[in-house]
Amino acid sequence: MMRTTYQRVAQLWKTYQCGWEAMRQAFNLETCVKLHVYGHLSVFPSGRNSQGIILGSILFPIRVTLAGVCFLIMWPIARLRLAGLSEEERSKPVEGWRRWFYHPIIWLLSRAVFFSLGFYWVKVKGRRANLKEAPVLVVAPHSGFLDMLVLCPAQLATVVSRSENTSLPVIGALLEFNQSVLVSRKDPESRKKAVAQLNERLTSDGYWPQMLMFPEGTTTNGSALIKFKPGAFLAGVPVQPVLLHYPNKLDTVRWTYKGTAWTEALWHTVSQPYTNMTVEFLPVYNPSQEEKKDPNLYADNVQKLMARALGVPATDYVMEGGVPVSKVGGLSLPLESPARETLTLLHKSGLGADEVQAALDRMIDRCCSGAQGAKVSTEELASILGLSHQQTAAHICSLYSKDHSVDLRHIYFSVAPLTGCVDLKTLLHSAFTMFNREGGGSLSERELSDLMEALLGVPQHRVAELYAAASDRSRLTEESLLRVLTAHPTFQKVTKEYLRPEEAAGTLSNRRSVNNNGSVYNNSKKSE
Repeated sequence: MMRTTYQRVAQLWKTYQCGWEAMRQAFNLETCVKLHVYGHLSVFPSGRNSQGIILGSILFPIRVTLAGVCFLIMWPIARLRLAGLSEEERSKPVEGWRRWFYHPIIWLLSRAVFFSLGFYWVKVKGRRANLKEAPVLVVAPHSGFLDMLVLCPAQLATVVSRSENTSLPVIGALLEFNQSVLVSRKDPESRKKAVAQLNERLTSDGYWPQMLMFPEGTTTNGSALIKFKPGAFLAGVPVQPVLLHYPNKLDTVRWTYKGTAWTEALWHTVSQPYTNMTVEFLPVYNPSQEEKKDPNLYADNVQKLMARALGVPATDYVMEGGVPVSKVGGLSLPLESPARETLTLLHKSGLGADEVQAALDRMIDRCCSGAQGAKVSTEELASILGLSHQQTAAHICSLYSKDHSVDLRHIYFSVAPLTGCVDLKTLLHSAFTMFNREGGGSLSERELSDLMEALLGVPQHRVAELYAAASDRSRLTEESLLRVLTAHPTFQKVTKEYLRPEEAAGTLSNRRSVNNNGSVYNNSKKSE
């Protein structure tokens, strides 16, 4: 009997190990990061939510009022610092009494704002480098607007900000006080001017004050570091990496692409008795000659160093046009596939496998009819998909376009591989024929960009590497493109994850059966 019991226990342990290994492989670290790095939801233990509501009802109005009073006091003082100066004088760093008189006042009021919000203690590790040692501080991870508290240990270092923020009350005055580098994301000329200003300030040999930048360029939940933008590294000067930690029982400060809104982050943070923050100054990073010549290499190496110090992965994820993507050979691969979310929405609307296939057939027929064209409105999309509610069609439209119309080719060519109803060669042949506007059996680089946008569901701005790999004597044929997408070591990933209907076979039926059981089956971040 003892032997039988032992055998059963051993068998259970073996089964457990096999199951754990399968789960580990299926949900590897990279997959978890891909799903979660741009999203965050504040999760509270049982009882903490009601406790937060009670505390928040008391603390929130008091703390926000105190912070508001501090901001109102800062407003005129910040304006006075540059009052009476000409444009030429404003283009130079503030010196003399205007600096030593106003700077400590604004610093004290800035600290008072965060003290009012519950940041009673800020623990500082390491030593902040002086201006000669490191003209710029690079801070990560960037979790939300409350990260600006780091400016207090950094002695109000100069920052880079959107030019649109100058129109905001108080914030505009503080940016003027800070003599921030302003950039408009919509104006390419503004970007060029900002880059020139950055280079001038970082190479001024101490003439301009120290700068502070968040090289990630957007907020994440801190589970990984996304790709650093090269702005802080263009000048090739030494940088000091700075790590931000929030060692609290509840993670409330994060404001990300999806999940907790900024108002929720503020409410949850202010509703806590106190919030801890740790600022860790790492040793100054001096770039090599290779890194000075290549800002992207410099940025990547600093990112990896900071990721190791944080104990998190360093990824190549970036935000493009408000969409989180990873980069492979210049191509932008969406972390949240619009095609998968489209399929989910269609199934939630009651469409089964046959109905989805019929809708895809109607799409391709519409695309091939030269009279009507592939561009449709939300109302037309609802009709083609067989949807009774236009809200679903509008949601699908928003996944592929920023206006109220969408190119049916983008929906068809990105969704069709997931249904398992068309093989890669047939899919690519249809796409190649449709985007080869001039005929002749060869695509231009612009046509390749449009084709890959349709296949992947997001705009493709850098296809030069793929075009070069697939071109044969300056001609990109259907056969050469198929060969590169299936055999090239870099671009195989694109095919494997997005264009392989064999691996997606059963997706439609599996989703349908889950739907019939009443479960949520969305593969996007919302399903977590």
